[in-house]
Parts: sequence; C-alpha cells; structure tokens
Amino acid sequence: MTHQIEAEYLSEYAAKAADSKGRERPLAEDGLRTDFQRDRDRILHCKAFRRLKHKTQVFLSPEGDHYRTRLTHTLEVSQIARTIARALRLNEDLTEAIALGHDLGHTPYGHAGEKALNEFTHFAHNEQSLRMVDVLEYNGEGMNLCFEVRDGILNHTSKGKPATLEGQIVAWSDRIAYINHDIDDAVRAGVISETDIPAHFRRLFGERHAARLNSMIMDIITSSENNPRVAPSETFEREIMNLRQYMFDNVYSSPVAKAEEYKAVDMIKFLYKHFTKYPELIPEEFRRMDGSAEQKAVDYISMMSDNYAVKCFTDITVPKNWNK
Repeated sequence: MTHQIEAEYLSEYAAKAADSKGRERPLAEDGLRTDFQRDRDRILHCKAFRRLKHKTQVFLSPEGDHYRTRLTHTLEVSQIARTIARALRLNEDLTEAIALGHDLGHTPYGHAGEKALNEFTHFAHNEQSLRMVDVLEYNGEGMNLCFEVRDGILNHTSKGKPATLEGQIVAWSDRIAYINHDIDDAVRAGVISETDIPAHFRRLFGERHAARLNSMIMDIITSSENNPRVAPSETFEREIMNLRQYMFDNVYSSPVAKAEEYKAVDMIKFLYKHFTKYPELIPEEFRRMDGSAEQKAVDYISMMSDNYAVKCFTDITVPKNWNK
C-alpha cells in the first residue's frame, strides 16, 4: 500500500522504497512498513542513538538545561529535513532515516574528541557513523540498512556527494540546523549577542532564530522545486557558508567555547593510548570485531558518551578507596 502511495504521490526525482538498491543481507518483506521506514525504526531504537543525549554539540558539559546536545541537534536536523522533503514531494521516510543516523559515530565531546583521535589515526565521524550502523550496532551484527540510507549517512558532510536528493536534503539540513541552533546557544551563553551578527546576514536571513530558519528552508524549497538537485539559491548558498565561517571565527574558536576543550582532548588521547597499549581492557564485544587494536580502541571510544568517557578516565587514573 505504501509503495503505491509513493509511486502515485512522490516526485519523479524521489527515491522510492520499491526501487531501493537493497541491503547486504536480504530481509523478508514487512507487511506494514517499507524498507526505509524499517531502517528509520532500527536507527531510532539502537543504543548509539540513545547515547547522543549525553554527547556534546558545541558547549562542553553545559550547566543549563536548554543547550543543545548531539541528540537535540539530530532531532532538529530531522525536523528541518522532513519539512523540505515533504514540500518537494521527496521521500520523507528515507530523509528521516538518514537524518536520525547521520551523527551516530560522533565521539564524546564532539569535534574535540574527533580532533584528539585524528592525532593518532584517520577519524571522520561520518565514516564512523557508517561503521556504527554496518558493524558495531546490534551486538556486532550491524543494522543491515538499505544502500540509500547508508549512502546518505556517509555523505552528509560538505565533502560528500549523496546519491539521492534525500541525502542532499539532510546534508543541507545539518548545516542549517547547527548554524542556527549554535547561534541560539551562543547568545544564551553570552558569547555573542543577536546584534553582533553582521547586519547583512540579519537583513538576508532575519533578525531572530525562527526567521533565519524559515528563510533558509523556504529558499531551499523554492530553489529545488522540480529540480534534480537540492540546494539553496546561489546567494543563500554563498551567505549560509559565510555565516558558517562567522561562527567558526567568533563562536567555535571563542575562549568560552574552547575553555575546557583541551581537557577533553587530553582525556580522549589518554584513553586511546591506554586502550591501544592494553587492548585486553577493551570490552569483549569490541575485541571480537574485525580490525586492528587501534581500530578497536577507536570503536570503543567513539561509542562512549561524555559521562562514560569521564568515568572510564577516572576509573583508570584515580585510586579507589581501600576497603577490606
């Protein structure tokens, strides 16, 4: 029934579940859900998705309740992406599955953790997200997701080239989400004020969070309608990336955002060196995975939440009280 609805309603440019390139291991058909819906559900119910609630977005271990975490970022990406997909009559289920899975491989402490691991080995969170769904989740069996979902997860970064328009939606929705919610969090933290944002950005995108989101989303929809490519207009694309650079220059590298980062970097580096030196201390579920000792250390660390990384570091470095 859903396949029929997709065939009748979706755009000619949409990815149809019935035409999926499939899975590595075939599954019996589900009487209710399409393959893309099943993939969305598998991601939503996996442990890696739940751990995102305790992983840093920008501000490390913020005290306030309203700062974004990696989980709330993911939900905002999903909401933006679904809005765009629905307006363009593209596949909303595929879009949502990619959006929910795109950051599953992020390290504890966000890009600080990524930076730490990159001092020893190549680490990219999009590649680790794909490894998470292919190999690490579901007790080492992987999720056995469809090609289109896996492709969208791998290619959501600026260097990627998604094979589907739904993947392109998520790539742009990711940028729109983090630029705008990071502005919101930075204003809340007192790093910048709304009036610090250069006037030409405020004139083009709007003065407030909701207005900026709406203008960027509407521009993508207008520019991409009946088009085999999803992207903003040339002006918006250029200025979105310029606003992103403004955030790198004034927020992501600010003393407030960076004040504790060196501690997170040093901690993740310590954990990597410790577990590559003593691989027998890595839990058995990771030791049995294919790969080098270094890869197993990366897998274990990337699975950690911020809180678990601190606990692990503390257990290794802080003497326990003696108790007879």
